[in-house]
Amino acid sequence: MRTLKRLALASAAVFTAGAAQAAPATTWAYSAKTGVGASYEAYVDGAYKAGGKTGAVSKVWFSIADGVLTETMYGLIHEAQIKQMRIAVQTATGLAVEGADTTSKTEYLHVDAAGRPLSPAYKITTTDKQGRFVIEKRIFTDPDRDSLFVRVTVKALKGPVTPTLVLEPHMANTGGGDTGAASTTALTAYEGKAFLSFKGTKPFAKASASMLKDGDAVLGLKATTTSAKGAIVLTGQLPAVAKESTFDFAMGFGPDAKAADATAAATLKTGYPEVLARFNGEGARVGWEDYLASLTELPRLREASEDGGKLVQASALMLKVQEDRTHAGALIASLSNPWGDTVDATKSSTGYKAVWPRDFYQCAMALAALGDKETPLAAFHYLPTVQVGPRTPGNKGDGGWFLQKSHVDGTPEWVGVQLDQTAMPIMLGWKLWKLGWLSEPELKTYYGKMLKPAADFLVRGGKVDLGWNHATITPPFTQQERWEEQGGYSPSTTAAVIAGLVVAGDIAEAAGDKASAETYRRTADAYSAKVEARMVTTKGAFGDGHYYLRLNSDQDPDNKSPVEERNGQAAVPEDRMLDAGFLELVRYGVRRADDPAIVASLPKLDDQAMEDLYRVRYDFTFPGVEGRFPGWRRYGVDGYGEDVKTGANYGQDDQMRPGQRGRVWPIFTGERGHYELALASLGGKPDAAAVRKIRDTYVRAMELFANEGLLIPEQVWDGVGAESPHGYARGEGTDSATPLAWSHAEYVKLLRSVSDGQVWDNYAPVKARFSR
Repeated sequence: MRTLKRLALASAAVFTAGAAQAAPATTWAYSAKTGVGASYEAYVDGAYKAGGKTGAVSKVWFSIADGVLTETMYGLIHEAQIKQMRIAVQTATGLAVEGADTTSKTEYLHVDAAGRPLSPAYKITTTDKQGRFVIEKRIFTDPDRDSLFVRVTVKALKGPVTPTLVLEPHMANTGGGDTGAASTTALTAYEGKAFLSFKGTKPFAKASASMLKDGDAVLGLKATTTSAKGAIVLTGQLPAVAKESTFDFAMGFGPDAKAADATAAATLKTGYPEVLARFNGEGARVGWEDYLASLTELPRLREASEDGGKLVQASALMLKVQEDRTHAGALIASLSNPWGDTVDATKSSTGYKAVWPRDFYQCAMALAALGDKETPLAAFHYLPTVQVGPRTPGNKGDGGWFLQKSHVDGTPEWVGVQLDQTAMPIMLGWKLWKLGWLSEPELKTYYGKMLKPAADFLVRGGKVDLGWNHATITPPFTQQERWEEQGGYSPSTTAAVIAGLVVAGDIAEAAGDKASAETYRRTADAYSAKVEARMVTTKGAFGDGHYYLRLNSDQDPDNKSPVEERNGQAAVPEDRMLDAGFLELVRYGVRRADDPAIVASLPKLDDQAMEDLYRVRYDFTFPGVEGRFPGWRRYGVDGYGEDVKTGANYGQDDQMRPGQRGRVWPIFTGERGHYELALASLGGKPDAAAVRKIRDTYVRAMELFANEGLLIPEQVWDGVGAESPHGYARGEGTDSATPLAWSHAEYVKLLRSVSDGQVWDNYAPVKARFSR
């Protein structure tokens, strides 16, 4: 994540301040998901293809927000086909629509005796604010087909009600260009080679297809037309409900209308009980229960949790759900489009449904921490897909580095060079080798075709010539740091580069390339020797002036050179922008936890008396929970979030505003927990009291940041400035992105580290070389 990742909405170079623009013709849905799901599919020889123990491969993903079915993908994981489907209910006293007029509750359909989720199948209950009705939806995919099952139960509480399904297609990942038709038999839509058919076991009472008007899909309830083109709305009226009625529906997808309709019909014929049982993996069926049972470390990670293992079990599901089912091992950042309810959907956008090698590394390492021996290996095998080289479309420059952001099929999307994203694939390969999961012969093969080019780039850099990027990279100066916004010497990036080069030395030696091994280690030594000289100021504006900078654009950390303007925030001197990136030096083993510069930096990072613009740490309390729990922003002066003056979403109306403010990220609570464990482990195994404190503080905080669907957000509301229109409580996830795969990965890795008594991401040869 990051922000040019976080310029997932757009970069500051594209957005400019000015008069407000007209709202987009159509947008994506609210991004604070309380549920995401897909079928579990077993690999066949490390790939996704039919014929394995789970049969056909289902390529459908769904999401839930505000009690509503939202973006549902078919094909590749980023290819959304609908924006949302709501239910509008006509009552004796007026019309009510799910979301605006209801409260909601998200629960898992299939749980164990302790209440831990066993599959990402959901029961969503929406309750009318005026007490006139309750709607229960049960949602999951058909693991044998490209379809989604939706069971709807409507309960009328104050007289008969008439429900109508309001479906907003966004076929082929756009909100325009669709062709739709409606009949009492089915609601259909298509664009290009993506077709949808939504039908029930019984006919609709009425149906319509119409153009979206004024961005309000509910106006489609008045339509009498049965076909439409463009940005469209499909409606299907259900029979009136006097007391309680249940309706079963399937949303089928396919490469043509006939296939989509047949898929939906087959799912309905199989029926609710059997489709759900297959999804769950009940009895002899192979499904999500089997995946969880395969995670050898999950039982002890549950023991390390503070909630009885609910969140770690949900995290295991979330990490595996967010993998493409065509390109095995392609782990994305999030099944969401940040601040989607104000993002223009007339143009195709992946949002966070794409590959960033940094997020990818975090997820693969977390899955390995759970004891998943297959997915991290598939992920490693996938990595050449996103490494820049002669086969990269449009590349005319030096290769070896990894794409900033790409589609799961390897199509380049953003082409900035981030050196940590080049180091982390090497680190992952070393870890899998040492775990015994990546054989030495295979390691040697990947050394030649992937790891050596990456390590060589970390040593020499090179001339980039891809898309807009024509920069010359001179490591360890990175074109973009881990938040994808500025170039310079970054503590977090440098930590990964040093670690990557040291373990590359081990791999090169195993491959018989002793000359390269020496080069990699010698270069790591040189980079390490200059860490403090390049990135630690002794003349800073805060405290005693001694601390790590977030970023330095030159060789002098004391000259107060400005950090570039980003996300609407004005440029500030480098010494006035703090972050916790320096803790990565400890995590990977480049510096000891008691290193003087590390220790000196912590009080400034934690200063809660600091002006909000520069302040990084915020502590939270939660109703009914004793204690205060720490959280940190990405960095001071971060503008990647809601506007403090108006409460508007980030980048709303395609503009950057000076009032935008990045909020607190749960990731950093996990990162700090890892640091505290490293500190407690300096003398050997940490004592029980230290581990208990880490669990009670950092593990518990991450659990409290999760929502009722056990999903951990990218950002939580810190309470600074104007309220969001969504009315967040402090500590509640925002519309940024939920679930964030990295957030779940950090939580899982923290549990593994606590359980092991040592940091999971620590690299023994790095520690031995620099921080014994």
